Amino acid sequence: MTLNVGMIAGEPSGDLLASRIIAGLRQGAGGDLRCAGIGGPRMQGEGFETWHDMHALTVFGYVDALKRLPSLLSTYGNVKRRWLAEKPQVFVGIDAPDFNLRLEAQLRPAGIPTVHFVGPSIWAWRYERIKKIREAVSHMLVLFPFEEEIYRKEGVPVTYVGHPLADTIPMKPDRAAARASLGLDASARVLALLPGSRRSEIDILAPRFLQAAQQLLARDPGLQCVVPMVNAQRRAEFEAILARYPVPGLRCVSAQEGDSSMPVAWRVMEASDAVLVASGTATLEAALFKRPMVISYYLSPWMRRIMSWKSGQERPYLPWVGLPNVLARDFVVPELLQDDATPDKLAEAIWTALTDDAHAQRVEQRFTDMHDTLRRDTPALAAKAILEAAR
Repeated sequence: MTLNVGMIAGEPSGDLLASRIIAGLRQGAGGDLRCAGIGGPRMQGEGFETWHDMHALTVFGYVDALKRLPSLLSTYGNVKRRWLAEKPQVFVGIDAPDFNLRLEAQLRPAGIPTVHFVGPSIWAWRYERIKKIREAVSHMLVLFPFEEEIYRKEGVPVTYVGHPLADTIPMKPDRAAARASLGLDASARVLALLPGSRRSEIDILAPRFLQAAQQLLARDPGLQCVVPMVNAQRRAEFEAILARYPVPGLRCVSAQEGDSSMPVAWRVMEASDAVLVASGTATLEAALFKRPMVISYYLSPWMRRIMSWKSGQERPYLPWVGLPNVLARDFVVPELLQDDATPDKLAEAIWTALTDDAHAQRVEQRFTDMHDTLRRDTPALAAKAILEAAR
């Protein structure tokens, strides 16, 4: 009997993970598998039947979401009708919580088991979402060990499957090889600057990061600053800001440069001595590369009002914002947010990260322990839980 699985992944990281899960499902189903829905090229490479490309769900911020609302509603209505008619043995929603949880709330009452992978961060924002999750989700798969207790306490079946990045990023990074691949001086201090992947983040954070780098170069003229570029558009936006705040010798590295076996941002992190990074997934990536870092972010007053209105709270429930600190339950690395995200404070904090060897060793040990905790063969564990839900 063919195992019929509905699946939605809405971004490249989900596409990669889903492709590995599909491979695990095929093995568990004895090769007789049909998997269809919304996904990307890696999923298609595993035989996924694409009804809509994953970019149909890609939005950047609230304004873009409003512009795309008619298209999003059309896509939602199409997949909902098809699955209610066909009734797969299990539905798997990978991240994209606003879209997937709404859909799961329609599919589950129709008798379709629903598995949601990547639990929404109710531990930081809008805990009341747990009511909707409890109704919509048959089984939750979570990335972090502390999340398992939260969902279990709330009566949601849950499995901790680890974080897929921990399976992919090497336990022992090779700084020398990364520098050689990027043509960087093996003996110089190297600082990775990651001001974000959205235009709004680059507009706000890049000037602050670059001014901090200018101060650091005054202390160490041999410092090499490297900025990974996600695409040509972001590079053009960043270089326009760089022209206003020039940093001698700064390197912008595109995906075509260096070793293509891993994302360019990973290669830059691996080559670095320290990382100045916008809050987000990149902070966890830097932690898995065992690099001391300074986490920063700044929201405009307008964006803060929107977030407060949408979430009903002024700030996260936890005292930490960066994922490495959230996981460690400690300020392992500094967080300079909002009014503290000044060039002077950023420069001072990152100078410590670059020059304090004892601090770097402590950070490396904490992040090594974290990496070991998160490494759990995520695709295999996720596939096992999905198969159990289907049966």
